[in-house]
Amino acid sequence: MATTDAEGGDPLAHPLLVDGFLENRRYQVELADIAEGGHTLVCLPTGLGKTTVSLLVTARRLHDAGGKSLMLAPTKPLVQQHAEFYREALTVPDDEIVVFTGEVRPDDRADLWSDARIVMATPQVVENDLVGNRIDLSAVTHCTFDECHRATGDYAYNYIADRYHADADNPLVTGMSASPGDDEEAILEVCENLGLGDVAVMTEDDADVAEYTHDTSVDWKRIDLPEEVVEIRDAINEVVSDRLGKLKELGVTNKTSPDLSEREIQGMQAELRKLMNNDQSEGYKGMSFLAEIRKLRTAVTYVETQSVESVRRYFERLKEAARSSGASKADQRLVSEPKIRQAIRTAREYDDLHPKFRRTRMLLAETLGIENGERVIVFTESRDTAETLVDFLSNHFSTRKFVGQSDTDGSEGMTQTEQQDTLDRFRAGEFEVLVSTSVAEEGLDVPEVDLVLFYEPVPTAIRAIQRKGRTGRQAEGRVVVLLAEDTRDEAYFWKARNDQKRMKQELQNLKSVAGDLEAQLNQTGLGDYEDAGGGDSPEEGGDGSPAPAETGVDRDNGDGGTEADGQAGLDAFAGTDVAAEEDGHSVDELDGTVATARADDDGIEIVADQRELDSTIARDLSTREGVETRLETLAVGDYVLSDRVVVERKTVADFLDTLTGGDRSMFEQVGDATRHYARPVVVIEGEDLYGARNVHHKAINGALASLAVDFGASVLRTADEGETADLLEMVAQREQDAGDREVSVHGEKQSKTLAEQQEYVVSSVAEVGPVTARSLLDHFGTVEAVMTANHEDLLEVEGIGDVTAERIRDVVGGDYEP
Repeated sequence: MATTDAEGGDPLAHPLLVDGFLENRRYQVELADIAEGGHTLVCLPTGLGKTTVSLLVTARRLHDAGGKSLMLAPTKPLVQQHAEFYREALTVPDDEIVVFTGEVRPDDRADLWSDARIVMATPQVVENDLVGNRIDLSAVTHCTFDECHRATGDYAYNYIADRYHADADNPLVTGMSASPGDDEEAILEVCENLGLGDVAVMTEDDADVAEYTHDTSVDWKRIDLPEEVVEIRDAINEVVSDRLGKLKELGVTNKTSPDLSEREIQGMQAELRKLMNNDQSEGYKGMSFLAEIRKLRTAVTYVETQSVESVRRYFERLKEAARSSGASKADQRLVSEPKIRQAIRTAREYDDLHPKFRRTRMLLAETLGIENGERVIVFTESRDTAETLVDFLSNHFSTRKFVGQSDTDGSEGMTQTEQQDTLDRFRAGEFEVLVSTSVAEEGLDVPEVDLVLFYEPVPTAIRAIQRKGRTGRQAEGRVVVLLAEDTRDEAYFWKARNDQKRMKQELQNLKSVAGDLEAQLNQTGLGDYEDAGGGDSPEEGGDGSPAPAETGVDRDNGDGGTEADGQAGLDAFAGTDVAAEEDGHSVDELDGTVATARADDDGIEIVADQRELDSTIARDLSTREGVETRLETLAVGDYVLSDRVVVERKTVADFLDTLTGGDRSMFEQVGDATRHYARPVVVIEGEDLYGARNVHHKAINGALASLAVDFGASVLRTADEGETADLLEMVAQREQDAGDREVSVHGEKQSKTLAEQQEYVVSSVAEVGPVTARSLLDHFGTVEAVMTANHEDLLEVEGIGDVTAERIRDVVGGDYEP
């Protein structure tokens, strides 16, 4: 352990630390001393050097215990930032400090891992490499989870911590966050998920910390909505009230006022599910009305808190969706609703954006002009708003955007290089205003700014604290929050404000009762983790530990950032249930199809398609004794269990989409599986196949029959991802152990035969499907004859009725009207 000032030595004198690079701050050394002794949650306000604490522990562990260090951070820019800091602060050769992101090829990562002493990585990449058995954590003697408040639900941190405690010979975990949770329960959850048994807290009130902090004032600027905006909002809300009235008639709510909470919507949804069990038609009708209400609430959020342009674009997207094949009745009703049409017309005629835009320009002029400030950051939830703000502000200030890496409708993301270049230029003072989505909230070394402007309040204390942390580091800072009067802005503002007060009090309490909290953690079994970690003698390893408590299944965003950009961001901001997988798991560039033999005679091997990492199945399997998982880019199937068994997995929603959305890819996928494997299996995962949607049971049975009879596939049902994992393990065991078969990933998809191409062309006409396509071709003999057949001739074909015949003739003979 490092020598402290009290013992008469320099606490920063260490063989692995560059002399004179780090400032000697007593609180950082004290926190590092605690963290070196066991698996520790380190809580320190933003901007006060949590990374330095981790670096000190890493230097000591590498020197005393040897091995490797792994540091995880949620975004690529943050990973790169940490790597640069470590290379400057440590005497470790630069080429032994490596960066792992999705942009580094998997095979290259495996090679880099073997020679590296320090690895900086995004969690999704490490998760991928662990599931694919590309890396081994046994030699990692220090693992840091930066922004560890993310260790909730099904975030990758939890899986990595589980594997680290189980696999490492001499583990030590450090979790770092300025805001570990809104309350004690949330903090305990983070500790349990990461296997942390100690808590070290420093607040701004501590004497050693106070000299490095400065006051940050928060101003709340209230914005009145103009009449036109109110008119658009009220028109939308009238439709909400109308749909609520229809739900009231069904007996699922007594409310018709549009000021709904998400909890009330979820309550209505639960009542509708009950109704569906008794009267399917009424239940499905109600669900459709509820879908309209959700979409309308999003539109209200756009127009109230973002801009009229945003709501106009939103309705344009709804109109496109309503015109698409398999459009929902909710979308079709909405775009034909007279009041919505009027709202759209008013939005088109409105020649302004939103009063928030003018207020933003005034605040920037005050800060950068009158007060001679140098830099401002503007945060917004929406990428659409960020880009519109950049256009608007660039007429008066030098302005750049900072957004995530994935593309959205009408918007290109920023590459990692572009993100880094933008931050470097901002630090160098080459422009004054950075307009960012939430990707810049967490931990990035953004230079000291004179103003942090929230275009809208955020609903969580953690995010508010992270945003505020961009100012007040070296001097007094200022934060301004824009609130549109009588809108959801106010609700989110007060929620975050109250949560922040509670969190500050919780941190104070946490500091005073750290011992009691550690006792609670030990009662949950985390004391066993302590035995495997540092303890009183960090050099001595333990004998393993139990897995952390099992967690939920809320999947967070992936490797390229954690922001809520664009549509997904505003839907989340509006409180709607939208699966916002902005960046998702990085898709590794693999060679594709390879043949892989079993690793040993005592276990089984399961090859998973890397795109299946959106589910928990591969991760679950990778933690099971006797199961070795490998990730490949599979050309055929989702899981390969032997040389003859391939599995195509579909959720109930995916399966029903195939029947209602015009997407026939499932039948093509199963056809490919049939050509390459002797025993193709289709797993349909989820409950209520016949009741989840308003799809006739005969259509479902027809699809199931086609899979079994026409394609020769075995169709199996599972309730959830856990049950699917159990099934895959069982089948693989029967094949590889009982059947003595090896795993073999077969080659690329074969080109379709002429007959298959003909069936494909005909099946796409009016979405008749493969079975009907074969009947038509059997009857008429050629594709040309099918296309030229008249209505009466079509009716002679088995399975073709008036409606189908009319649809075919409309598609083939109707005028093209784009």
